[in-house]
Amino acid sequence: MKFITDKIKKSQKIGYLMSMPYLISFVLFVAFPLIFSFILIFHKWNIVTPMEWVGMRNFVRLFQDVLFFKSIGNTLVFLLIHIPLQIIVALLLAVLLNQKIKFRGFFRAIFFLPVIISGVVITILWNQLYNYETGLFNLLLMKIGFTRIPWVNDPSWAMPSIAIMATWKNVGLYIVLFLIGLQGIPKYLYEAAEIDGASPLQQFFHITIPSLNSTMVLVIILSTIGGFSLFIEPFVMTGGGPMNSTLSAMLYIYNQAFYFSHMGYAATLGFFFAFIVLIVVLIQKKIVENK
Repeated sequence: MKFITDKIKKSQKIGYLMSMPYLISFVLFVAFPLIFSFILIFHKWNIVTPMEWVGMRNFVRLFQDVLFFKSIGNTLVFLLIHIPLQIIVALLLAVLLNQKIKFRGFFRAIFFLPVIISGVVITILWNQLYNYETGLFNLLLMKIGFTRIPWVNDPSWAMPSIAIMATWKNVGLYIVLFLIGLQGIPKYLYEAAEIDGASPLQQFFHITIPSLNSTMVLVIILSTIGGFSLFIEPFVMTGGGPMNSTLSAMLYIYNQAFYFSHMGYAATLGFFFAFIVLIVVLIQKKIVENK
């Protein structure tokens, strides 16, 4: 009995030792920054001078900050364009790539490739494609008789242009998720529907879509969280312009922290924004699951 007890204790020590690197990294890179950010909410700090207690003044400033709420509005506009576009494109491509076509593995890899490429590289590439004078998109439009479009130079076009680019970059991940969901649908459902005379379109709307409900919830939640994290694209491509039309909430928080050195206020914005994201995701989850 003592031998067994000693062996259990030894295995527990080994377990603690093996998990120590994760615990250390969690404390250093998650727990400590989170606690420190919470402390910053009630302070004014510019990194150089000592922190100054300000109580709830950061929250008062937040609710009077018109530009911050504009940045949230810009982010919501991005989401309203990006999420439906992301779902439609990813689902249609997943259905296509789930068929028995030649070079199916190659096409799956090609569509996933943008996901693993640096966001900065992709943004620079698309910035060239969107160029008003020499961009490929405008050159093609002029070839077929249309006028140039100021993709990222006009406030009404800038955010939709970024949404299209973000969809192209991230669609590969959601294709994989939909493919997993599609391969989990029993084939006998389609066989029975075909015997009953259902068309491919009817099978898609009455079998495929309902069977992908849980996958759809996951895709919507991940797309929403990713959309709220919009930063690299407007930072590199437009800097938040023109006329703050692409100023995302994350970019605004970044500017407050590292451009203006308002670290306490940036922490307040970050926590408040995280709360908004949580509420939106919970509402989305409730709506989709009830359908």
